[in-house]
Amino acid sequence: MSDWRPSASLETLQLRARVLARIRAFFDARGVLEVETPVLSQAAASDPHIESFITHNLATGRADYLHTSPEFAMKRLLASGSGSIYQLGKVFRRGEAGRRHNPEFTLLEWYRPGFDHHRLMDEVETLLQDVLAGYTTLAPARRYSYAELFQTYAGFDPFNADVDQLQTHVQQRGIDVTGLDGPAVDPWLDVVLTHEIEPALAREGPVFVYDYPASQAALAQIRPGRADGADRAERFELYVNGLELANGFHELRDVAEQRQRFEHDLAQRKAAGLDAVPLDERLLQALQAGLPDCAGVALGVDRLVMLAAGVDSIADVLCFDYARA
Repeated sequence: MSDWRPSASLETLQLRARVLARIRAFFDARGVLEVETPVLSQAAASDPHIESFITHNLATGRADYLHTSPEFAMKRLLASGSGSIYQLGKVFRRGEAGRRHNPEFTLLEWYRPGFDHHRLMDEVETLLQDVLAGYTTLAPARRYSYAELFQTYAGFDPFNADVDQLQTHVQQRGIDVTGLDGPAVDPWLDVVLTHEIEPALAREGPVFVYDYPASQAALAQIRPGRADGADRAERFELYVNGLELANGFHELRDVAEQRQRFEHDLAQRKAAGLDAVPLDERLLQALQAGLPDCAGVALGVDRLVMLAAGVDSIADVLCFDYARA
């Protein structure tokens, strides 16, 4: 028999409401405009690691996708001259359910013209301290470049590691890599990150990781390589006690490069046997018109409430988790 009762306690839901109020107060004090963009879109996320929910309008025959992030629509607003904006709302990702994942979850996303990823990290940390004040005490965030992170916790430079070296490293640590194969370095780096480094970050408090490999740029700008010759993606991720909380970019503005990345995603999806998805041509038109130099970040609100409440399951901070929806 299904349980009709909430998965979160009333006390936690009251705390959640206070967290949302603090978030809005934070941006109101900084003159950042709250916006609401459509949840349904004719386009979908092309990222091969993210799957969208599909809906069908029987009256028009049109297929729509529940958005996995409001990013594309918010960038269209930025290109229209909105200035700094933020959004609090539901997003949806198919296949993501578990102790720290729910297919429907609340995302905070904001964009700051004139910021790069370093300046945005400063603001993310300030928001974190303001919102969590009185609920939990956080030390100042530590910052590691992606290279420094791997050198510190795994003992090697990820920009100079090949697949053979990574296979040996993983095997020596007894990590199960069943099904992982191929010449690409990134999947092996991800295994080291998730199985070796992230557990170690559980003892670190807040940690920013920045300047990822160019192959992991997603929607970030790429900075030409330094002495080691490797280009850097100007993006960051935030972990708190080993829990991934936010993902930010110094945003890509080049429309040709963005189209090329979309097409690369589609090729990867095809190779993996995933559904083809329609690209967001309106976003590309907005980039053609001109996106201001800006940085943006998406932060998981449910996980932020988990930190405030001192719980380890996302169900404990939702009115009704996926099992009770």
